[in-house]
Amino acid sequence: MVPPSDVRRLGDSSSGHFQLGPTNSEMRKIHKSHLQKKFQRLIEGVPNQGDARLLHEIYTELYITEGGRGYVNDEHEVRQIERASWIEAEQGRPIKCSDIFIPLSGQYKPIRVLTKGVAGIGKTVSVQKFILDWAEGKANQDVHFIFPLLFRELNLMRENKLSLVDLIQHLIPGMKDPTVFSSSLNRVMFILDGLDECRLPLEFDSNPRCCDVTEPAPVDVLLTNLIKGNMLPSALLWITTRPAAANQIPPKCVDQVSEIRGFKDPQKEEYFRKRISDENLASRTITHLKSSRSLYIMCHIPIFCWISAIVAERTSDESEKVGMPRTLTQMYTHFLIIQTSSKKEKYTEIKVTDEEMILKLGKLAFQQLERGNLIFYEEDVRECGIDVTEASVYSGVCTQIFKEETGLNQVKVFSFVHLSIQEFLAALYVFLCFSNRERNMPDQQQTSQLSALFRAATLHDLHKTAVDLALESKNGHLDLFLRFLLGLSLESNQNLLRHLLPQTRSQSQSSEQTAQFVKQMIRDQNKQMIRDQETSDRRRYPVRDQDESHRRINLFYCLNELNHHAVVEVIDRSSGALSVEMLLPGQWKTRAFKFEISAEQLEEFDLQKYIKTPEEDQTELLSPDNVLQKLVPGVTSACVVWIPILQSANSGQLYVYIQSVTSYLAPPVTAIFVLAVFWTRTNEAGAFWGLMVGLVVGLTRMLLEFAFPPPRCGVPDPAPPVLRSVHYLHFAIILCGLTAAVVVTISLLTPPPPPEQRYYVSI
Repeated sequence: MVPPSDVRRLGDSSSGHFQLGPTNSEMRKIHKSHLQKKFQRLIEGVPNQGDARLLHEIYTELYITEGGRGYVNDEHEVRQIERASWIEAEQGRPIKCSDIFIPLSGQYKPIRVLTKGVAGIGKTVSVQKFILDWAEGKANQDVHFIFPLLFRELNLMRENKLSLVDLIQHLIPGMKDPTVFSSSLNRVMFILDGLDECRLPLEFDSNPRCCDVTEPAPVDVLLTNLIKGNMLPSALLWITTRPAAANQIPPKCVDQVSEIRGFKDPQKEEYFRKRISDENLASRTITHLKSSRSLYIMCHIPIFCWISAIVAERTSDESEKVGMPRTLTQMYTHFLIIQTSSKKEKYTEIKVTDEEMILKLGKLAFQQLERGNLIFYEEDVRECGIDVTEASVYSGVCTQIFKEETGLNQVKVFSFVHLSIQEFLAALYVFLCFSNRERNMPDQQQTSQLSALFRAATLHDLHKTAVDLALESKNGHLDLFLRFLLGLSLESNQNLLRHLLPQTRSQSQSSEQTAQFVKQMIRDQNKQMIRDQETSDRRRYPVRDQDESHRRINLFYCLNELNHHAVVEVIDRSSGALSVEMLLPGQWKTRAFKFEISAEQLEEFDLQKYIKTPEEDQTELLSPDNVLQKLVPGVTSACVVWIPILQSANSGQLYVYIQSVTSYLAPPVTAIFVLAVFWTRTNEAGAFWGLMVGLVVGLTRMLLEFAFPPPRCGVPDPAPPVLRSVHYLHFAIILCGLTAAVVVTISLLTPPPPPEQRYYVSI
């Protein structure tokens, strides 16, 4: 335990209290120079093929918080991003990347930090920025050596038996002196990047104990002992991972947790203005993305911003004619076309056709999606009939990392740029297999649950099967795959792919039928939720409907991918009285989804557009927050204007007036509310006529009060007996009883309300 007086702030070079010897000092300079050259540039796309830019020119500060969530979240990461867009940042203060190792208050021991973040959120770039700042002398100078270790590289050494010194010397050239690790004067840091890509058996309980950095052991044994603190207990350790893999590390081995949450709205704009040199195009791109909520939510992920910027730059000349992408399917289709064009420009000697390569990559994406793999090796690639050299030149679609393991041998690791690209290619593969099922397509494996997709007879059957499989997935791992598969059924998206896939037949006739099926699934899920809630009410235990809510939200996004706007169009044609319905808090975001319109349109509030009819489902209801946002200012203004009139008409007795008016107008509302809550037989007709009768009688009394003001003392009162004899408080009781009688009578004479209407009534 380090005493509080010795705790120094990392990042301040003046705070370092460790002194290096001459040999280690020179080695440190060499090591810093090596890391600076390695990490000073950010390569977008494929290493050795992408455009390398200086990191400080394009780096945008990410939103990182301390603490993170205290549970393992294994649901689809796009779903996590969407939830974060509805809910403001939770516990934990924001921190800078360079401050990731600053201890929390009251924490004095050398810490091991675990940083979580979804795929593509910026974990590796944050590591790169941290190392570059250290190598350039800008931060964390009390750390003498930093050793970055990538799990995707460590996987290739799983059969080797090495000491920690040998491992570092193998991965980082120039580290020849073992005293770097053994000297107490050196403060070292290990960065283990990409725990979710680890294929090593990290058995923390059964692996043997190893404390000597020169003792040979399997790589997984070295890692578990390093993480547990058996080896180099004073070393700093930083582990990055996706949320679902965080539970591989025992909690007792982690001193501090942080979470990378990507870009907030200002950071999104900053990135696009740095990435796109044309200021006008950058502004138009930002405005366009804001107009589509599904795209703007995805911009929390930096790599999606990169994809969007590429598409915006390459389609800027024709965007005025055809429009920029408005759905995820359109965005990724454009991205695929752009990357295919890049392949043709750079590698004209490649003879494989676009269709053949897309099918092979799609098969690889589909098989790895089934297995839950994000990285794969040469044997996985060859299994799909892909030549390794061809895959390496498929610029921007398949990332390739070269590593010399022994001698001149090169071992290659593959992955798609992002999980969403893998899911898009998997969906495209399934769609192409269905569209060209009469041709000789690659053989399909019929052993997995997803094999049912290849047995569909019609496009509508394919969509139904995909929807069912996605709804059966508890963690939503097929959510984005489903959106892409449905979006590819649109003829507009197929036309974009026509020059890449000329032999693919058009398959757009079932999109309307699929849209109706998706809407029916939303209704069915809503009814099931109501039945479950009623059962829980009787049994007195709550129903956790968070997963069901997110499944419904994903179905809404599916409608968006189908370019289906019938929901809003039906509302626009509606007319009648406004229907207000109380909702459970957990369903507010579901109800508000359909209003995916720009901020400018939200400023126009027309009650006729937001009528809810009995035939419509939850897709036709406006969020209560938006209603109140528009109604409250108008009501407040009317009340302010009315005050002077009341003061002059009632001789300044404003308080008396307010009390009397309340007694005329409040009783009908009170009676209906109490009956609706405690008597489930109350229906819409009874409530409506009870309210009308009560308000008419109450308003009549109020108008008589205005017509016959109180006379002066000694002057006869000309008011009718109902005013002279019945005090306004007594009148309120009578009015409440009259309203209740009307409500009960009309409700008993008309059909009872259905259960789903009663379910949404809450106090």
